[in-house]
Amino acid sequence: MGNLKYKLARFMYGRYGLDELSYALFGVYFILLLINTFIQTGIISLLIWIILFLTTFRTFSRNISKRRREKEKFMKIWKPIKSRVLVTFRRIKEIKTHRYRRCPHCKAMLRLPKKTGKHTVKCPRCSDDFEVKILF
Repeated sequence: MGNLKYKLARFMYGRYGLDELSYALFGVYFILLLINTFIQTGIISLLIWIILFLTTFRTFSRNISKRRREKEKFMKIWKPIKSRVLVTFRRIKEIKTHRYRRCPHCKAMLRLPKKTGKHTVKCPRCSDDFEVKILF
C-alpha cells in the first residue's frame, strides 16, 4: 500500500491537482448524471463527457499558472454566490432569534435581535440612527 501511495505522489509531482473549480465541475458532473438518468438525451451525455474530460485534464495538467488563472476567474464569480447562499442559510437558521435589516445609508447588513415593534437602531459602520419595524 505504501509503495502505491509513493508512486501516486511521484506521478502527481509537478501537476496541478484538485482545486475549488475541480470540485465545482465534479458537482455539475454528478447533477447532470442524475438528470441524465431521468431525461436521457445526447446533449446531456455529451456535456457529462466534456466536463469529465475537462476535470481530468485540469487535474493532471502541468501548466500550473494557466490553471491558477482559471481558478481565480472562477473564484471571482463563485465567492459572491457562495457568500449570498451562506447568508441566506444563516438567516433561515436564525429566523427564530434574529432579523436581518440593511442600513439605508451605508447599505450594511445588520443582524438584529428579534424584538417585535418599532425600534431605533444605530449602524455600527456609519453610526447613523434609523427606525426598524419588526412585525413577527
